[in-house]
Amino acid sequence: MTSSIAWGLALAMTSSLAFAQTDSSANDGRRWLAGDHHVHSRFSARYTPDPAAPGAPPVPQLGGDGNHTIIQNAEAAHRYGLSWMVSTDHGGPLHARLNAEQAWPELLLARESVPGLILFYGMEFDTPGAEHSSLIIPRSTHEREDLLQIESRYGRRQPWPEDPARDTEAFMLEALRDIAAMDPRPVMVTNHPSRSATGLGEYGEVRPHQLRDWSEITPRVVIGMEGAPGHQADGLFADGRPDPAGSRGIYRRFPTMGGFDQMTARLGGVWDSLLGEGRRWWITATSDSHTHISEGGDDFWPGEYAKTYVMARADGADILDGLREGRVFVTTGDLISGLDMTVTAGGRTATIGGALAGGGEDIVVTLRVRDPRAANAGGQTPSVNHIDLIVGDVSPQGADRDADTNPTTRVERRFTAADWTVDGEVLTMTHRLPASGGPRYLRVRGTSGTETEPLVDTPGEDPWSDLWFYGNPVFLTE
Repeated sequence: MTSSIAWGLALAMTSSLAFAQTDSSANDGRRWLAGDHHVHSRFSARYTPDPAAPGAPPVPQLGGDGNHTIIQNAEAAHRYGLSWMVSTDHGGPLHARLNAEQAWPELLLARESVPGLILFYGMEFDTPGAEHSSLIIPRSTHEREDLLQIESRYGRRQPWPEDPARDTEAFMLEALRDIAAMDPRPVMVTNHPSRSATGLGEYGEVRPHQLRDWSEITPRVVIGMEGAPGHQADGLFADGRPDPAGSRGIYRRFPTMGGFDQMTARLGGVWDSLLGEGRRWWITATSDSHTHISEGGDDFWPGEYAKTYVMARADGADILDGLREGRVFVTTGDLISGLDMTVTAGGRTATIGGALAGGGEDIVVTLRVRDPRAANAGGQTPSVNHIDLIVGDVSPQGADRDADTNPTTRVERRFTAADWTVDGEVLTMTHRLPASGGPRYLRVRGTSGTETEPLVDTPGEDPWSDLWFYGNPVFLTE
């Protein structure tokens, strides 16, 4: 990283802090803390048969599917402005013991080595009947034992010989009920939900009915999905040239859209369908870091490209509370570094992740967005081109558990530079909604580009040229 980029990142971090502190009294001392809940280390092993012992469990090869130490990941996360990170290695045959005996001690060393980073223990859970999820273990005196218990009992790939009974949707629900009874209670986020999809609306290993099932069984455990998956450097060679065989997110069958999974990016699609049923279902953005692009890999370092911002105090428990409550916005390429959406009616106020009772008054939406002037890690200084305020109606769930559309979702207002005021790096804009709109939700997205809807990403696309941010919703109840 060049000195100018490093300086730019430092300025961006400072500006973001100042933006957050402006409203710290109203936020109970909380501020926007950037993080990443999906990061792999050398303990994401690759498994090979032991030729000397036919029938024996395959041998884990450390570094086979992730070549960095947990300490290296933590150092990179801190370098790129993250306040928190989750170490999430893949499972595998008998991996729970490897996790407990080898990864756990290294995670403790990483906490000592990078004290400025709040580092969570976790794993990329091999989700029964689906694909993968980030499993985040709350910090406690028994973190190691909690993850050992979950992975041993419920990891889809954990047993040897393989056990097909562990790869069912019913087994996942059993696992979630057990996890929900733990104290403190873990958090789980569905990873790259449409990576196995074969087309738009043609889902693969993760289907909408599963998201509904999980959110109903354990709404305080499974809290949402990756809106922007990792592996965003897959479309580039190490020298930055486009790789025509590569695709953002390694979405080989059906591409991402503006770097985001179709379940999030499609206006009126799966995410809006869930929100339109009143579900508190949040989105995040991650690196899914295994091997860095400079090393011939598909990935950026944690925080180098994608960030999940949580409104929280610098405390592990409050960060997890922020994730559960949806006090979250996400961005790619450091397009923005702060997003406040304040929704008021009469004297009542709600912010991202919250709810507001209308009470018969008009609704006033105020957006404050920090568009940093400093260069991002790609050496660019992108600007916000336009910002969309999106509205969808909330109504009872229908009979179709795989419903993936909300036809009421619409762009209520598109803001451009002509519509906002500028104070340094902060863009401010407002919009008024009529009181008689019924139960609704409001959410915000923005982009550096001119397209009105996120387009399907093309092979070899430069991720730095197509940046988006998304905020989680505010619900209006009446």
